[in-house]
Amino acid sequence: MFPDSVFFSIAVVLGLAALLGAIGQRLRQPLIIMFLLTGILAGPGGLGLMDSEGNFELLAQIGVALLLFIVGLKLDIHLIKSIGPVALATGLGQIVFTSIIGFIITIILGMSLVSALYVSVALTFSSTIIIVKLLSDKKEIDSLHGQIALGFLIVQDIVAIIALVALTTLGADISGGMAPLVTYLIMAGKGVGFLLFVGLVWKFVIPRLTAQLARSQELLALFAIAWAVILGSVSEVLGFTKEVGAFVAGISLASTDYRDAIGARLTGLRDFLLLFFFIGLGTHLHWDAVGSKIGTSIILSIFVLVGNPLIVCAIMGFMGYRRRTGFLAGLTVAQISEFSLVVATLGLGLGHISEETMGVVTLVGVVTIFASTYMILYSEKLYRVFSGPLKIFERKNPFREIAIDSMNDAQRADVILVGLGQYGSEIAENLLRRNKRLIAVDYDPVVLKRWKARGVPVLYGDIADSEINDHLPIDKAKWVVSTVRVLELNLALLQNLKLRGFKGKVALTAVNQREARIYEKKGASLIFRPFRDASEQAVESLTHMMDMLPEDANCAVSFKEVLLNRWPGTAGRKIRDLPLRAITGVSILAVKRSGMVNNDPGPDFRLFQGDRLVIVGLPDKLEMAERILNEVQDMQTGDRTERFQLAELSVAKNPQLSGRTLADMRFRQEYGVTVLGVKHGKGPVLGPDPGYRFRSGDRLMVIGPASAVSKMKSSDLVCSR
Repeated sequence: MFPDSVFFSIAVVLGLAALLGAIGQRLRQPLIIMFLLTGILAGPGGLGLMDSEGNFELLAQIGVALLLFIVGLKLDIHLIKSIGPVALATGLGQIVFTSIIGFIITIILGMSLVSALYVSVALTFSSTIIIVKLLSDKKEIDSLHGQIALGFLIVQDIVAIIALVALTTLGADISGGMAPLVTYLIMAGKGVGFLLFVGLVWKFVIPRLTAQLARSQELLALFAIAWAVILGSVSEVLGFTKEVGAFVAGISLASTDYRDAIGARLTGLRDFLLLFFFIGLGTHLHWDAVGSKIGTSIILSIFVLVGNPLIVCAIMGFMGYRRRTGFLAGLTVAQISEFSLVVATLGLGLGHISEETMGVVTLVGVVTIFASTYMILYSEKLYRVFSGPLKIFERKNPFREIAIDSMNDAQRADVILVGLGQYGSEIAENLLRRNKRLIAVDYDPVVLKRWKARGVPVLYGDIADSEINDHLPIDKAKWVVSTVRVLELNLALLQNLKLRGFKGKVALTAVNQREARIYEKKGASLIFRPFRDASEQAVESLTHMMDMLPEDANCAVSFKEVLLNRWPGTAGRKIRDLPLRAITGVSILAVKRSGMVNNDPGPDFRLFQGDRLVIVGLPDKLEMAERILNEVQDMQTGDRTERFQLAELSVAKNPQLSGRTLADMRFRQEYGVTVLGVKHGKGPVLGPDPGYRFRSGDRLMVIGPASAVSKMKSSDLVCSR
């Protein structure tokens, strides 16, 4: 039917994968599902473009090795430590209970002992790649349930690698009449030697080598691939799998400063090569072989979709977490992963399981990944439906989450602030500066811990959870402010406050005009538009600088804008009292206050909180000046500006001026100009310090208001260029 050409087959398969991938994107499905479907359609039971032993096998093997390499590269042991014992307890507990219950189910369904063992192990692993993608899209990766899920997914990944090693050892040939125990000891010795070798290279070679290779991003990526393939080959020679070696290679590079750069470079290549792996798996799904096992696949899929989340809920409830946290974390294990398929593929290659069993595992993967994606996307709606029955998994005192909170029932507040992201934290800072009583609500325990340490009453929770409002002193607050930029969550907050009979004011954050109109109709008292406000402020800043700065400002100095709103040590002080010029050589060109622009303020000019400054100096000194003054922000402008002018002037040939210092000349005090640099026979001096001594013939590069520069040109101190 098709030309007998490998290149043509690959072209057709890639085109089919792209088409199905686009359809899957519209359906909000992971690409893995579409790739498996591509394999089914392109395999022997479909178009016949490839068979299970086709020409894609080498690319598929490299893709799996690269997958394991990147998993090792991203392995963050510190994450497990940061979230305490819950990650280990939940991860290991879920693996144990799922494997035991799954083994019992598969035996009851009539599977052989070895097949039941493989299938039960495959049911325990969940897809880290898919879960991280979904949680990131929902902006829940930093939430408590998101961090716990990441923790036990990492535990699963580690156990999966151990399972691969164990299965490889189980499949090793026992020759010479050696007992299985001897074989295991030999394999253990090889493994220790392999890890010792990698450890020595990691300690003494990799840091220096990667530092040298990092000068070229392409060369660094090439080295990473080569290192993964080399260790994969060595691992295979030693009797392990190439995947184990690639995983160890990733771990060996995980502690370098370049792991993120390597991961970013290889992620696209990994996804492309994994396409062939999943397509290959799809070819294993022969409907004639799986037809008699569809019932088995459905039963196992239901167990994964329902049983795994309930197991996690039970474990986390026992450990002192609220049922909502346990439920949302539990949904992340409601599917089997690519590791499950890798384990099953290894068993098929070792002859431990049949293609029929491989087809069952693949079909369970397709069903669970497809269904669990929607379960995670609509997790809040599912929780509201099942929150009542889930009470069985929650202790009367969920002590672990209560420990995060730091408020009491008698707490009063001017503002209940929901959301402590970057925008919310800025609002909190300004409210506290104005002596407003504040209660903060967020789902990120790390952020809450930081604000709790500052004495701010905090509550862990999500505004979509109506039960959170039961823990807030709604009747004692004047305002509820949400900095969350999700329409559904803000509408849920408004609804919950209405049900509670809240009499105060509500402020919400909108990302566009459509959302703002919706909030207005729903009764919001105040609507924040951070993106619009920031863009307006940025344009005002740009136009002000365009009007004020000289058109020929092509020199080695730079300009910055500073808003005085943080450091109280600056407010109220005179410019002469600030160490800007002496320490950094940076000068203040203009100060805007209450819509008025003060060009070239004198040394006795006092700075106050809210002033906006334009500073000028060498680029590497501006950062230091920013730390002295404040943080740099956008600058609002008024209409009353005078354009600054650059000029190059010569020191007059006056014996009384020769040898005098810059401080003696008093250019800023007398004429209102700033000396940016001095040119003389030995070359230019940029940002001269106050002690610089002038010589006849020196040329000055100065900046200042046009009137000040004109005044200086007409003086007898200098002669024009």
